[in-house]
Amino acid sequence: MNAASSPAAALGAVQAIALAYAAADPAAAFRAIDGYAHASLAHALCTINRYDAGAMRVVRLYSSNPEAYPPGGSKDKAGTAWGRHVLQERRVFVGEGEDAIREFFDDHGAIRELGLRSVINVPVVYGEACLGTVNFLMPRAEVSDADVHAARLAGLLALPAFQELLRQQ
Repeated sequence: MNAASSPAAALGAVQAIALAYAAADPAAAFRAIDGYAHASLAHALCTINRYDAGAMRVVRLYSSNPEAYPPGGSKDKAGTAWGRHVLQERRVFVGEGEDAIREFFDDHGAIRELGLRSVINVPVVYGEACLGTVNFLMPRAEVSDADVHAARLAGLLALPAFQELLRQQ
């Protein structure tokens, strides 16, 4: 077991999430959720997007690599298979290998340049509404069931932050 996945590190990550929610700080919650998920996923990039259903567009709220993927960036997902799968049908998307990334993401070149070869996109859902997505990109080409479960848990942990952002609108 490495230091990042030690029980003390996991407890510290949970504590950071709890403190962020106690302070009603969605940005701090997103950072803490990224840290918590990293112990399981060893991802190289985490982004968190708000979903604008009317425009069928996602807007980046958080990025673990703001130089490559700055907050505020947006992507139009109207008419895409990914948008239908994740945003409208509210299902987790798993893309394994460079071919899958190329097929589903317009920014596949930037993803490849970062050495990323797999992705898990988790819709953050409350009731019938998709509020956004939590996204993990990894340098390995394959994703395990345990990876998908860890990513789904991170999406659930992000729900209160999305609800707070909606309340603030």
